[in-house]
Amino acid sequence: MPEIHDAREERYGGFLEDYRVGDIYRHWPGKTITEAEDHLFCLLTLAASPIHVDAEYAKREMPGGRNIVVGTYTYSLLLGMSVPDISGRAIASLAVENLTYTAPVFHGDTLYGETQILEVRRSETKPDRGVLRVQTVGRNQDGQEVCRFVRALMLPRRNLVGQL
Repeated sequence: MPEIHDAREERYGGFLEDYRVGDIYRHWPGKTITEAEDHLFCLLTLAASPIHVDAEYAKREMPGGRNIVVGTYTYSLLLGMSVPDISGRAIASLAVENLTYTAPVFHGDTLYGETQILEVRRSETKPDRGVLRVQTVGRNQDGQEVCRFVRALMLPRRNLVGQL
């Protein structure tokens, strides 16, 4: 009889007990950022600054003559990259701290992310869950850091889900 493997149960984020402080998760695959998707993100979020969407402006006014990717898109991609490894089972996103853009991202750059576990603690008020605090770092195709942030999320505890 063949085994059935459920991606939601086996591969989409872990339970609180699955994480250890200091562990690093390298997210895969990376994502090459196209001009079209950056423009769409800018327009959808009303962040259509000429530094992001106007190539002629960039040629004249920007160092290097290129548009830069809007930072919130870079952050969103890195957060999304971390979901399968870190927060697929999350009950809630609790906080984002120290969001820092450390270098510009340009159309055509490929973004890679990795997340380090900073803190794992049980909830003091709800024993079926706990808090995971992590730091995610994004790098471009040359290994240059472009973004970093810390976030906290609430995860269920193994074998206690739905028992309380």
